[in-house]
Amino acid sequence: MRRIRAAAAGAVTITLLTAATACGGGSSNGGGSNDSPKTLTYWASNQGASIGIDKKVLAPELKKFEKQTGIKVKLEVVPWSDLLNRILTATTSGQGPDVLNIGNTWSASLQATGALLPWDAKNFDKIGGKDRFVDSALGSTGAEGKDPAAVPLYSMAYALYYNKQMFADAGISKPPATWDELVADGKKLSKGGKWAIGAEGANVSENIHHAFVFAKQHGADFFKADGTPDFTNDGVVAAVKQYVDLMAKDKIIAPGNAEYAQNQSVSDFAKGKNAMLLWQSAAANLKSQGMDPSTYGIAPVPVQSGTPGTGTSTNSMVAGINLAVFKNTKNLDGSAKFVKFLTSDAEQKILNTAYSSIPPVKTAQEVAPFTDAANAVLKDTLAKSAAALPQVADESQFETAVGTAVKELFADAAGGHAVSTASVKAALEKAQQQMPKK
Repeated sequence: MRRIRAAAAGAVTITLLTAATACGGGSSNGGGSNDSPKTLTYWASNQGASIGIDKKVLAPELKKFEKQTGIKVKLEVVPWSDLLNRILTATTSGQGPDVLNIGNTWSASLQATGALLPWDAKNFDKIGGKDRFVDSALGSTGAEGKDPAAVPLYSMAYALYYNKQMFADAGISKPPATWDELVADGKKLSKGGKWAIGAEGANVSENIHHAFVFAKQHGADFFKADGTPDFTNDGVVAAVKQYVDLMAKDKIIAPGNAEYAQNQSVSDFAKGKNAMLLWQSAAANLKSQGMDPSTYGIAPVPVQSGTPGTGTSTNSMVAGINLAVFKNTKNLDGSAKFVKFLTSDAEQKILNTAYSSIPPVKTAQEVAPFTDAANAVLKDTLAKSAAALPQVADESQFETAVGTAVKELFADAAGGHAVSTASVKAALEKAQQQMPKK
């Protein structure tokens, strides 16, 4: 999921998700003449700085596909604030596109509706085989032990972006590698109306991404091995408190960030209001805001101690966008051709360059610009120290419930209210009570 749209967005009501069934997809009422083998409808997620930019990026590629295959693609770029609910509505109404983007963290939840085409060996063979894709990206395509519900399209990882001049002015010679170092550096940088780091406190998806990573670093998970929610264990509580404390106790995040919900922290960083930014593959976003790449550095997200790696040194969720096909599409052959086109080496280079993401296709990663130093940080993170969010059927509700709890805790911090271990635990208990009962 992603930046300029916010990272994998989307609060979804529990009632809507639980109402989703396997009846959906591929109706001509979904916005295109899906009954024609020469027409496809494609819902693309908003990856660029605006929907207009996405159309500008995608339009020539869709024309290229039409020239190659004779199939016209009817494109709709859907804002992240609407995308999940639009998809869920399509699964119940049957009025959806043929091919669509999904945030990769939603894969298991949408898989559970039964509306998406399973990518078994036969279907993967149509697009060149499953082994073309990197393991980390495949890890966020659906529940373990089941055929994937989607195919990776764009891969992303969180990194720490830092303003070189602001660091030099504060006498800081290198980016922080641990959270203690980040807090210490942050106090030096949070002066004169400037702040150390930004946060999207009202962005539910950003909140869950960071809470998940912090929990991993505390050796904790939000779910037990049997899939039962475990939001109030000591590690999760400590992780959420540590994150919110960047504002509440450490005071290196501006209180106003509690209301940020869509890229404002990126804008603040680009304008020199903040010295650091925690974001997914942010280069294209920063460029669109006029920030020269020479003015900032890119480093791995800090860990509790040591260096990034697996387990308690995890420092990113496996972020990204997947391609899915509605199972009931009336143009399955054309949909498979379109997925093959978008995941071809040539298109992977074009699209991932445009969005400053990393190709999930192995061979496409081995060419410029994905071999430069900035992308090396992201690729290394995805290969060695990123973990997939829980691939459980209730993942969407998990994002909404816990992300909202963190949002409310940030609001408390901004309002000057104490954020204690007890208040964090109470917020997470409330979130856990909102999860579907087994």
